[in-house]
Amino acid sequence: MTASTPLLITFGIYLLAMIGIGVVAWKRTRDFDDYILGGRSLGGYVTALSAGASDMSGWLLMGLPGALYLSGVSEAWIAIGLVLGAWANWKFVAGPLRVYTERTDNALTLPDYFTTRFAADGKLLRIVSALVILVFFAVYCASGIVAGARLFESVFGLSYAQALWWGAAATILYTLIGGFLAVSWTDTVQATLMIFALILTPVIVMISTGGFGESLRAVEQLDPAKLDWFKGGELGLVGIVSLLAWGLGYFGQPHILARFMAADSLAVIPQARRIGMTWMVLCLCGAMATGFFGIAYFAEHPQQAGVVGENHERVFIALSNVLFNPWIAGVLLSAILAAIMSTLSCQLLVCSSALTEDFYRGFLRPHASERELVWIGRAMVLGIALVAIFIARDPQSRVLGLVSYAWAGFGAAFGPVVLFSLFWARMTRSGALAGMLAGAATVILWKYTGSALYEMVPGVIVASIAIVAGSLLSRAPSADVLARHRQVQLSLREQGY
Repeated sequence: MTASTPLLITFGIYLLAMIGIGVVAWKRTRDFDDYILGGRSLGGYVTALSAGASDMSGWLLMGLPGALYLSGVSEAWIAIGLVLGAWANWKFVAGPLRVYTERTDNALTLPDYFTTRFAADGKLLRIVSALVILVFFAVYCASGIVAGARLFESVFGLSYAQALWWGAAATILYTLIGGFLAVSWTDTVQATLMIFALILTPVIVMISTGGFGESLRAVEQLDPAKLDWFKGGELGLVGIVSLLAWGLGYFGQPHILARFMAADSLAVIPQARRIGMTWMVLCLCGAMATGFFGIAYFAEHPQQAGVVGENHERVFIALSNVLFNPWIAGVLLSAILAAIMSTLSCQLLVCSSALTEDFYRGFLRPHASERELVWIGRAMVLGIALVAIFIARDPQSRVLGLVSYAWAGFGAAFGPVVLFSLFWARMTRSGALAGMLAGAATVILWKYTGSALYEMVPGVIVASIAIVAGSLLSRAPSADVLARHRQVQLSLREQGY
């Protein structure tokens, strides 16, 4: 298809606005701390929406609606798991991590936090954690670039190879320019656009198919199994556990945890949790309703289902094009771009910070100037983006599959380490290393077992066992480390945590 003039104008205005925010953020970026964490200055509203937008990505408007369109309500178990996991992350991790990272020499990255938390003199813990970030984020960034390519391919009629580059260009540009502040501010705009699109679209789809009751009947007539939460017995205990286990991944996602670290203070976390969870629930419900009721719409209008038949992850794009005039469709499709850009920019920035803070400053230039570090960080953003584009070059790539693998990798490698480090004083550097390596290795190797169980589950279990065993078999933490842990816990209790 060829894009209409209103669609081009809408996309153009949106992209210029994002780049403009990047330019403003550039002027506010004075040192590397500003570039990586925005000087820990995010208020509750920005913290909440930035965490939400960086979490959901193109998966929210492409992968999840596509899954519901293809399989029906049985895929909703993913959303239930995500809501439970996100709430627990806000409730139990956000506040302690914000306090602990500031107390551990103002740690800017997760590898930095792990190193100072365990008073690790050697570089091994920093190297391993940075490598885990680079490996799994390369795949995660590739998922965002695939989603962007699908969008530009569908909307502008470009070949996949051309769409790959255009889809990545805008995100790379404003991330390069403005760093963390640009990413967080644009996330707030993008999160607002996403929730608008995900409330409006399913409502119009239902109206177009005769209302809620008529839509349900149309889906049931087409395939009753799509209304079955257990997929006619096909989705057994292993399947349900695997879908719910997506929620476990939240505790180890560096791009989400970075938002907690960047909050202005501990006091903004409760407000941010309420805003963030409300936004998340509404968006997930809207995404699922779009995919599910899209089944009814295209059953009634099979002649309009062309691109969805080729790739079910395009169901939101197809509905936007056929149900709305080009101006509104442009806004809705900009929401997909917003979801893609918000997460991809966060991921690029986290990878850049790992390379710059944990390798470049950690090994090559310990006394590098702040200006030098900012420019190295920008160069690393570009380099990682090129690697992700290379991974995403296969036109058969699927967004949900790439996200699933990377999400499990971070959830298993970092999730248990983060939780134990915040709440178990006896945890040691050896325990952290063992847990990180065991979790990452289990995720990588699990698919070769042929098991249908999502690799997140065995990854988290094995990592947790490794942390406990490694910690108990190694020398207890020093008195200084234990004293700092007690101080953090005392500070949290004094402030109501």
